[in-house]
Amino acid sequence: MDASAVAVPAALSRRAARFTIVATILGTSIVFVDSSVVNVALPAIQADLGGGLAAQQWIVDAYLLTLGSFILVGGSLGDIYGDVRVFMIGVAAFGVASALCAAAPTSTTLIVFRGLQGLAGAVLTPASLAILTSTFSGTERGAAIGTWTAWSGISFITGPLLGGWLIGAWTWRAIFLINVPVALLTVVLTYREVPRVSSGRSGVRVDYPGAALCAAGLGGIVFGFIEQPRLGWSDPAVALSIVGGAVCLVAFVLYERRAAQPMLPLRLFSHRNFSVTNIETFAVYGGLSAWGFLLSLFLQQLVGWSPLQAGLATVPVTIVMFFLSRVAGRYSMRYGPRWFMTAGPILAGLSILALARLPTDVVYATDLLPSLFGFAVGLSLTVAPLTTTVLSEAGPGDAGIASGVNNAVARVAGLMAVAVIGVVAAGGGDHLTVGGFHDAMLVTAVLLLAGGAVGAVGIRNP
Repeated sequence: MDASAVAVPAALSRRAARFTIVATILGTSIVFVDSSVVNVALPAIQADLGGGLAAQQWIVDAYLLTLGSFILVGGSLGDIYGDVRVFMIGVAAFGVASALCAAAPTSTTLIVFRGLQGLAGAVLTPASLAILTSTFSGTERGAAIGTWTAWSGISFITGPLLGGWLIGAWTWRAIFLINVPVALLTVVLTYREVPRVSSGRSGVRVDYPGAALCAAGLGGIVFGFIEQPRLGWSDPAVALSIVGGAVCLVAFVLYERRAAQPMLPLRLFSHRNFSVTNIETFAVYGGLSAWGFLLSLFLQQLVGWSPLQAGLATVPVTIVMFFLSRVAGRYSMRYGPRWFMTAGPILAGLSILALARLPTDVVYATDLLPSLFGFAVGLSLTVAPLTTTVLSEAGPGDAGIASGVNNAVARVAGLMAVAVIGVVAAGGGDHLTVGGFHDAMLVTAVLLLAGGAVGAVGIRNP
């Protein structure tokens, strides 16, 4: 997936095209790596800063909450102030927030700084997509966004390996510090090499009410499910936060239907494949997030592996995805995405069922590797066709916003899965248990199988 392999429009030099793609991939890679890298660091963070499973969930979900809630608002900022300028500000802010995370003295301050990281990610991610959309056109635009998406997926999967190596070599704080030089390099590269195609538009407004309703809705539901194992269902705070969050989400959808400039353009959901693909995205990425979060905790806290061992365990997933994703994307364009978006999640779900009986005396070659390989093949069959379907269904004019919506759905799916499936994993307490892990893997498998069923019934080949 060489960035320079993307075709170059005549009006754009090959050097500018290459550096535009490299800069946007570099900037967003730290966002996607930080969606997963923290999973392998949670036991080390807990040993240093304290806290139970609820604190670990919040360290993951504070980031996903602000990222998922405000990622579409971030797109409006690019429309107002210019995509390249907003992208550089977002990358710089992410670097500063990462430095704050590395210096966090308590789990509470780390959770707050993770939320700031998510806000910065919500600004830079849609801006990176908008840069590609405004810089490239026609088939070159689709190729550029496809390359960006492929590397985003690889960044997410390689996060645990990177984190495991850094923690073993130094400390958990290194997983945040490493973002600082990457952010600096990205800002310099963008400033010097990326063309300013768009300088902003007048008359564009930020959908602040929509963003507030979305954040309140997601935050309320997530708070209820994360705190339930500690407070219990009888605590009014749990029920009120879940119900209140649901009401805010309903109000969000109703408001977006009437808003003059909504952060979530509901008109896109009038396209069948776009709607179905986003439903499947919610199931697949929810399962992927729960799988990464809980497997890393299980291998370290209950099996006794080091962070590096836990990170190395998932390397086969990265390798398989790297080689198969492009093949799956190519053949899905030739034969249609339906078979791939059906078989992929089903194979991934069946593979995760094996983890529902994973013993604590793990033999990697027989107990874990076959499940990881099947999961990787299933994920590879799914991700590229899923992204291609979203972009092609929306059309070239809406490619940027369609990809932004799909990314928001994926982040919200991870947010909700970690919170809700975490209740199952806690086994009635505030720590991961063997039985809780097995039950959580069953739920995760069902979620992926449901995604495959949605693809089988809902997707229509062009």
